[in-house]
Amino acid sequence: MAWIHGPKLDAALALAWVPFAVAAVAVAGNARHLQWFAAGVLLLSLAHQPITLAMVYGDPQQFAMRRRIFTWTPLVLATLVFVGLRIDFLLVAIIGGLWNTEHTLMQRYGITRIYRRKGGDNQSGRLDLLLLASWLLLILAWAVADPATAARIEALGLGTANERSLELLVDARPYAVVLLVAALGLAGAVGARWIKHERATGFSANPGVYRYLAATAALFVLAVVHPIAALLAWVGSHAVEYFIIVVTNLDKRYPDPHASSSTNAGASQVFLARAIRTPVGIVGFVAGFSGVLSALVLFMQEHASLNAYGMVFFCLGGLHIFYDGFIWKLRRPQVAESFSISASAP
Repeated sequence: MAWIHGPKLDAALALAWVPFAVAAVAVAGNARHLQWFAAGVLLLSLAHQPITLAMVYGDPQQFAMRRRIFTWTPLVLATLVFVGLRIDFLLVAIIGGLWNTEHTLMQRYGITRIYRRKGGDNQSGRLDLLLLASWLLLILAWAVADPATAARIEALGLGTANERSLELLVDARPYAVVLLVAALGLAGAVGARWIKHERATGFSANPGVYRYLAATAALFVLAVVHPIAALLAWVGSHAVEYFIIVVTNLDKRYPDPHASSSTNAGASQVFLARAIRTPVGIVGFVAGFSGVLSALVLFMQEHASLNAYGMVFFCLGGLHIFYDGFIWKLRRPQVAESFSISASAP
């Protein structure tokens, strides 16, 4: 098997959702403990987002590849968020939540894509994406159609937007039943097509993709049995996966500019290459950078107005989601090589 990181760390990557699910089930009977746990998961989710900004604005070479996008996006996004918050805070929250859900799904697809590429398969990726998307759509439709979902969300105590969001959920339930039937049909059709494709191609040369997909399928099954545990596991494991990928990737992506064997490091990468080689190391740099910006957001949550806090929170999340689509593309030689994948892989 062609591992991404190694057998143990790859197992941690695939099963990163399990500890969150177990903890959520353990505290589910105590509303106060559940709310504290949910707050902790959301804090962890917030903490992983700033790393994307370091990888964009700390690497002039990468910044230069999309100079206009990386220069103007913060201003455009801030304007859109400002206008959206003036119209309806809940509207911005719903859009942000859906966008973040899509982003989390794309990260899972990205991991399956790495496994495929390491096995020399560059043809099955889109079908993997359709499979994952059909599972997610099915679970979302199930959640909206389930009469118990409103009470479960209320138990999380996620904030002032809860009441109106719960009203919208109740109003949408009759339509969700129709969507659920359609989603079941879609998931079945995509699943049958995926199995047919795998059999026709002799199955993947890298079985790691099946283990990761199986772990993801188990998470979606949990969403039917215990939706709150699955939701918190979905959110928390996304952040853990991101931290694992970043910590194990940065030293390859930004080699020591002073090492004679460093062929990819140039003056444009000196900041990040040096930052991850300070005495605190990569983990210290990632934790410190994430911690400072996360503390700023938490400070604003406590001491700033709702709109000011919303501006920082939604802009930070939006930049993270949007920029990740540029900096982790496997077709870029620098990114492919950092995962030990040939840039010219078929």
